[in-house]
Parts: sequence; structure tokens; C-alpha cells
Amino acid sequence: QFVPCLYPHLLLCVSFSVADVVLSCVLVEDGAAHGGGDGGMGAGGFSRSAATLVLRDVPAGPDQSLEGLTPFVPPRVIIPDVLIIEATVSSPDIPNSDVLLHADCNGKEVMCELSPFSPDPSRKSADQAFFMVSVSVDGEDFSTSLILRTIKVEQITQRHSRLGLPLSPSGTVQSEVAMVVFSHVKSLSGVLRDEVQLPCGFKQQDPPLAPDVQVTWRVQHRGRGRKILGLKTSLEDTQGPVIHAERRGAWVSAEQVVSEGNASLTLSDLKVEDEGTYICAVSIGKFHAQQVMLLNVIKLPEVSLSEDKLVLKSAKTLVCYSSKYYPLDAEVDSYWWILGFLIITVLFFLQVMK
Repeated sequence: QFVPCLYPHLLLCVSFSVADVVLSCVLVEDGAAHGGGDGGMGAGGFSRSAATLVLRDVPAGPDQSLEGLTPFVPPRVIIPDVLIIEATVSSPDIPNSDVLLHADCNGKEVMCELSPFSPDPSRKSADQAFFMVSVSVDGEDFSTSLILRTIKVEQITQRHSRLGLPLSPSGTVQSEVAMVVFSHVKSLSGVLRDEVQLPCGFKQQDPPLAPDVQVTWRVQHRGRGRKILGLKTSLEDTQGPVIHAERRGAWVSAEQVVSEGNASLTLSDLKVEDEGTYICAVSIGKFHAQQVMLLNVIKLPEVSLSEDKLVLKSAKTLVCYSSKYYPLDAEVDSYWWILGFLIITVLFFLQVMK
């Protein structure tokens, strides 16, 4: 018997140590390509419609209780107007995807957006399509971009009424994950003149989609953008990497890009102008995806007191000063109040002990 655990945005179904995650998504399309005749037309001529994404075989954490959940069961009645995309995420897997298993139960909103993707417009097929998928969880450091490739259907009996894609016997669009670009942070802070690393990674199908990989890091801040670093290397170690760092002290390990899919950016000697929204773009052949994260630069304040010595025989006003900090509009939070109280307490006892 099928007994689902249903939430407004997310449905969980389990089989042994893996679970199926069903996400309510938004399909974003170029409105001109479909006549723009529906009521979902948004800004810029794009149409938005409902879609469902089924992530198969999401690994469950060892401490997660999945009792009472069952594998995903497609609708009994096939409706060609309804778009349900199934994708097995075991190879390649989605790092930290177990966050999706308990997101709704913890009151976290899961955001999912799909859009058609054409790696090679000159080789379009009526029976195969690609989708770019962005998934993130509100309040969690989880963000991933997927490229899905539909799987060939041997006997086509029905097609999706609008997209024209062949449907499986269960009425879903079967697909596989071709590529994943991910990050486990959405924003981070770095200390002025210190070093910080912006995490970004990727995975792809085996065999590789292409022999070369290209990593590009850019930053945008206050309406202006610039390139930080570009790297191109062979995944088969047939030639050395080509790296162009536009910012002094910016570094990506070509060795880790090849061996681990680690495209993280390291910035040394942080400056105020390093603040901004960073974009990690990974391209493998004609396939590409990206992640976005915010970097804030901070400078911890220097704290001083108005009196070098305390004379307890008379009343004194002791003032705590903070200076040389960034950002300039930062507010003194409870941490600094506690620190100031501890400093005053220590000075008081030092005077008493003299």
C-alpha cells in the first residue's frame, strides 16, 4: 500500500537506505518559443508553469528516520498536460542532497526552477531534450545546479502535449543527471588582509561529457562586474592547465579540478573591493552550469578603554572605544558588549590584587 508523506512543496518516499524526493518546481520557458498564449507570461517574455521533479535514490543520512515512507508511485492516470520529470541522482550524486529529505519538516522552503537547455542548437531532437535545474533550500547552505538529459523511450505511445517529449509508460519524462555544479555556502565572510576560500565543485557522468573543463570566476558589486580568474585544463592530463588570474592572489588548483572536481577559489590578502557576488561557472564541452555566492569583507574592531589605570577611591566613568573596523555601519552586537564587560572585570580584579 502506498502511504506518502505529503507536504506543500515536497514529497518524500523511501526504499531501503535511499529515498525519492518529489519537488514542486517552476518551468521557465521563452514565451516566444511557445506562442506566449498562456496566462503565465512574465517579465522579459518568459512563461512560467508548474512542473514536478522526482529525484530518485537520494541517499539518506545514518541518523535520519524514514519510517513509513514508500517509493514514489506515478499517477495512475496519464495526463499529457502535466510535466513530471524523473531523474536518478546516484551517478553522479548530488552532494548534501539529504538536506532535501527533511527540509519541509523543518519549515524550510525548497526552491526549484527548471528551464530548457540546448548544448548544441544545431543538433536538436524531437525525442531528446536537456533541462537546467536550480535547487536551493531557504535557510540552509545548500545550492546546486543540474543538467538533465532525457532518456530514449523505446516504444513511444504518448508525448507531452506542449513540449512534445515522449512519455514513459507511467506518463513521466525519464532523464539522467549529466552534470552537477554545487556549493555548500550561499554567503560567507572574510577578514580584511586575510585569506578566504569560496567553495565550488562539479560532477559529471562517466564517461566524461568532454575531455576538457573550463572554470571561470567572476564578481559583481554595485552594478559593476569583472573577471577574477579563468582556468582551462584537460581531464585526461594530456596537456597542462592554462590559468589567467586577473586578480593578484587569486588561485584555483588545477590538480584538484581534475582529480576531485574541486573548483574552489582562494583569495589572499583580502581587500574591501573584493566584496560582492561571486559566480563560479563550470563548462565541460558544450555543457555549462554555475553557482552564485556572496562574499562580505569584515575588519574586526580594535577595542580600547578610556583609562589605563583604575583608582577605586573615587567614582570614574570608564568608556570602551572601538575603532578601525569594517563595514563602517556595523553595529556593536552582544558579543562585543560581553567582551567589553569581561575586559572591565579583568582590569577591576587586577587593581584589587595590587
